[in-house]
Amino acid sequence: MERGLFITVEGTDGAGKSTQLAYISDYMKEKGESAIFTREPGGTPIGEKIRALILDRRNEEMSPLTEMMLYAASRSQHVAQMIGPAITRGRIVVCDRFIDSSLAYQGHARGLGDAVEVVNQYAVGEFMPDATFLLKLDPKIGLQRIKEGEKDRMERQDAAFYRAVYEGYLALEEAYPDRIIGIDASQPAAVVSEEIRRHLDRLLLARKVQW
Repeated sequence: MERGLFITVEGTDGAGKSTQLAYISDYMKEKGESAIFTREPGGTPIGEKIRALILDRRNEEMSPLTEMMLYAASRSQHVAQMIGPAITRGRIVVCDRFIDSSLAYQGHARGLGDAVEVVNQYAVGEFMPDATFLLKLDPKIGLQRIKEGEKDRMERQDAAFYRAVYEGYLALEEAYPDRIIGIDASQPAAVVSEEIRRHLDRLLLARKVQW
């Protein structure tokens, strides 16, 4: 059986993930690849219920530890029910956010540190991404792209929080250079897409060579 491939897309809110995920979807169709696209938190019926709880603006009293555990619970179900079985069957899975979001948002910005990594090792198990596209954009610019009335609970955090998230992502990029592919998301969307395409070409070729 051909080896599965697990790709994730990360970045602070407003960095252009939705645009690039749509591009990756078109790219996979062009290549004749039947890829599965999913998101976090969510991706399963249970995960989507947890997502609604996490992002509900009425839940302002949620503690950082509760928030971290809810994300991990959604991820654990996601891996067990969808991501793990798909990768095992040789499928390509593309996920909007994964473990790096928790490490940047809860580990770095919320100050929970190593506890986030420990808990998420149980949630993820053996299914770490093969490649992660990190869309890097000044968080101040990203948040300006989101209308105030459309912001969820996480998007309503202050500028200092999002600066800390961004710094957390940069630290992860430095720590995992073989997996995390940093891309300047301040460039035109088409330029970002072309850069992603070059990496996707390489990833698909490597997958075929291995099998």
